[in-house]
Parts: sequence; structure tokens; C-alpha cells
Amino acid sequence: MKDYNDIKVLLIEGRARQVLPMAKSLRALGCEVTTYNGSKLDPGYASKYPHRKLLAYCNAHDPDGSYRAIRKELEAYHYDLVIPMNDDVAIILAQHKEDLKGLTVIAVEDWETFQMASDKLKTMLVCMQHDLPCPLSFTDKQDYLANKDKVKFPVVVKPRTGCAAVGFHVAQDEQDLIGYYDKAEQKYGKMLIQEYIPQDGLQYKCEMFIDRNGEMKGVCVFAKVRWYPIDGGSSTLNETIDRPDIVADCQKLLQEIGWRGYADIDLIEDTRDGKAKIMEINPRITGSVKICFEAGVNFSQLIVDDSLGKEVKPQFEVAHKYLRYMHMDVLWFLKSPNRFKCKPSWFSFKNTTDQIFSWADLWVFFAFTFQGFAKLSKDKKKREV
Repeated sequence: MKDYNDIKVLLIEGRARQVLPMAKSLRALGCEVTTYNGSKLDPGYASKYPHRKLLAYCNAHDPDGSYRAIRKELEAYHYDLVIPMNDDVAIILAQHKEDLKGLTVIAVEDWETFQMASDKLKTMLVCMQHDLPCPLSFTDKQDYLANKDKVKFPVVVKPRTGCAAVGFHVAQDEQDLIGYYDKAEQKYGKMLIQEYIPQDGLQYKCEMFIDRNGEMKGVCVFAKVRWYPIDGGSSTLNETIDRPDIVADCQKLLQEIGWRGYADIDLIEDTRDGKAKIMEINPRITGSVKICFEAGVNFSQLIVDDSLGKEVKPQFEVAHKYLRYMHMDVLWFLKSPNRFKCKPSWFSFKNTTDQIFSWADLWVFFAFTFQGFAKLSKDKKKREV
């Protein structure tokens, strides 16, 4: 069995901010770390922690071309393990996992199970079948029309697969629902109709690792304390919390679908009954995974040990930590009416680590900031056209 010093790991792709704690922790283990980047401003290229930094092709709009480029790199250099950093790459690697078996180990679920977890409807059906807390969901428009007396408006219409809030719509009445559903189905594919959960409760993330034997070996739950845009968006401040109920529900869900490896589960507190409702599974490493490392759960080590047949030692001790995304938290401060009343205080840095900024890896902050401004300028020009 290989020593960590003999293990070569490829992280794809470097533009995802989760590459930073992953590269740092893998290097600390002793592994040789390579990042696969699209720009020298990508965090994975700007960081000092990778031993090797590639500039290579990867485009979400060209999955076939991206796969060919990734395969070419795997044929040119030996890697013991490849870990995807975002949804697009995770999908490509899951689809081609069997094809790549002779070249390396891919740290992603088999395609069939991956698809199951990626499909929000299938996830909801498993939850409802096993009495796990989740929004009441309908298989399609016909199912909703046959059972619409079970739910009150507003209701949510969203794509069954995908990330972020693309295609997400809150319908205020039946006419709004039907009109949006038909147009959205043509644009985004199969849609999901779902009970609306009031947005006044906390949102949670449960990061969990299930080893090759089906046993949970690592878990970290954290809450989104602040987010931007303030009416619903990505987290700007996270806080680790102790929620055994969330852990138990998420573990049950992953066991029922036969999941192996790392999973990121989104939940939201339903203030009507106080329960944390499961919303979806993201079958890849979350952008906020740094809080888990800071709290004492080393998902990099869990992935390496499990993927390469080593003993996987449990990591369940989670310290109380905050993780800030200062780039976005500044915008929250400028827009929020609670800027001086929030808890913890916006001006508090106690027990807090930043997503990007680190004195030990300072250039990343400037590269990431410059890249952000460049993207804003590019998007602005597109809107003007």
C-alpha cells in the first residue's frame, strides 16, 4: 500500500474556491498535488500549495471536448487519484468513470448512483418514502393537478437537475405555475413542482463521507448565518453547529440510495414545524468545505484513504468555527438593514477564517479579486450588447 508521499492527486478544476483547502490539506499529508486550471488567476493556480499547476481546457458548454482534454492529461502523466471540484467536472468524470479505470482512480460515485443523487425529484421521492423531512413534491404537472388540494400557494417550480438558482421560480397561483412550467420545461428539461418552504428559517449544509463499506466516517454540519443577495443567495458567513437530527436524517438518505464517498446535502429550517427539511444532494465538494477542515474534519484524507484502500479512521469531532466570504460579506453589509444589529457582529473576527484570504497564501486573494472584477466587466459588456 502506497505511502502518502508516493500518492499523486489531480484536482479539477482550479477556478473553484474549494481547491484551496483541498490542495493545502493534501500537501500537508505528503501527497503530490496538481491543479487543473483555465487561467493563471484561478485559485488553484495562484495558490502556493500545489506542486504542479496546469493550464488546460475545461468548458462546461463543451463536455466532450473537456473529457478529451482531461483524458489526454491522464494519459500523459500518472495520477493515483482524481478529485472533481465542481458540478460540471463531477458529471464528466462520473459519466466516464468506467472508461478511465485503467488510468487512475476517480473520486466520484458511479454514474447510476450519481444521477440518482443529482435528480432533485428522485431525492425527494426517497425522502417521502422513508419519512425523512422534506418539502411535499410532485413528479410532474399532471401529478400536481391530481393532488393540488394537498398544497397551498405559493409553490416552487425548479429543474430536477442543476445547481444554484437557475430556473428556480416561486409561483403565486395556478395560472402562474402552469404558464411558467411549460416554458421552463422547454428551456431546462424536466421540472419539479414542490411545496414552498418559508425563507425565514436558517439554511444548513451537511457534509458527509460514507466509506466503501457503507459506514459514515466523517461529518460536519454548518449553518448559513448571512447570505447575499439578502433575499436569498450564497452564504457570506457560515457557522458550525451540533445537529444530531440533521446528521441522522442525511445518513439515512445516503444509505437508502446506496451512496459512497463525499456528499453535500442542503437543508432549510421550516419555521412552521421547526424541522430541517432536506432540499437536495450535491454530489461534489461544497465551495464552503474550508469550514470543515478548520473545524477538524479532513475530507481530503478521508477521500484518499478510502479511494486507495487504506484504513479510514472516523472524524466526528467538530470544533465551533466561522467561515467568512469577505468578498460577498462586504456586499451584504452594504445592502442589509441589519448591518449593525446582526449576531455575530459583522465587525467580529473571533474564531473566524476567510474563504479566500490567508496571510500564508496571500497572492490568491489578489488574483481572485482581480478575476472577479474582470468577470463583472465582461458580464456588463454582454448586457450592453
